[in-house]
Amino acid sequence: MARVTAPLAPDTAVAPRARPSLRAPEPQDEEPAPAGRGRRIRDTLAVLARVPRRAWWGLAVAVVIVGLVVAYAVTRPPGPPVLTQRDVDTSVQLAIAKRAEAEAAAPADGTVAHAAIEPSLVLIQTRDVIGGQQAEGSGAGVVVNADGTVLTALHVVDGATAIMVTFSDGTTSPATVATRTPASDIATLTPARLPDTVVPAVIGGSVPVGAPVFAVGHPLGLEDSLSAGVVSALDRTVRVKGDRTLEHLIQIDAAVNPGNSGGPLLNKAGQVVGIVTGLANPTDQSLFVGIGFAVPIATAAGSAGSPPR
Repeated sequence: MARVTAPLAPDTAVAPRARPSLRAPEPQDEEPAPAGRGRRIRDTLAVLARVPRRAWWGLAVAVVIVGLVVAYAVTRPPGPPVLTQRDVDTSVQLAIAKRAEAEAAAPADGTVAHAAIEPSLVLIQTRDVIGGQQAEGSGAGVVVNADGTVLTALHVVDGATAIMVTFSDGTTSPATVATRTPASDIATLTPARLPDTVVPAVIGGSVPVGAPVFAVGHPLGLEDSLSAGVVSALDRTVRVKGDRTLEHLIQIDAAVNPGNSGGPLLNKAGQVVGIVTGLANPTDQSLFVGIGFAVPIATAAGSAGSPPR
């Protein structure tokens, strides 16, 4: 006979086998941050919250300025190249060359002086009777006034029976001695006829030792000649013919010969600073040996009666 087994009790019954779920697993919450890290973040935020608004504005301005500086440094054009010694030497050489060119193009001092005095220069020719015979002489003079007054050395015209002056434009005229001052060997002449245009010379002042000077006259008959030199000394005293003594003369080393007497002594601007009166020569010949003398223009002008203008 078959054995019948009693059914299991409900609490002991075997649970049915669970079927696998087809739903996606529920997302799990992230792991919370450790307690120490969160505290640090909260503290930092709290500190930043206490920073004044003005400080934030200052920081923003500083950031902008730094940005502008960086942008300028990146975009600015390159600066000038570094100056080297070679560059300096080249510049110096160029400057010297330009100066030399300018000096070469500029007229010489003698050229300037001659151009200034030429319209005022006068040739003086004289006639005299020496030992019962006719003698001729020559010298130079300079127009010093608009009325045609000619300033010259007295010994050029002293004792002459006839005086003829020739102006720079070729005009000739007889002349007479207006004033004479033997103590300074100065005379003035008054021409009977004047050129259409009278050009008085410009009068200068005193000149120091070493200053360049130019003597203009007609040495040995060579008309309108210029010689250059310097002032060798001042306030010289010399004895001349006729047992006369001339004082306070300018000593020069510019070449002067017979025919220069009475001519102007010029500075480099062409202004008259003296009247050539003679030369020093230990021989009996009146030829140049390197030392000439001129009466200062202040003395010469005063001897003429009034300073020429």
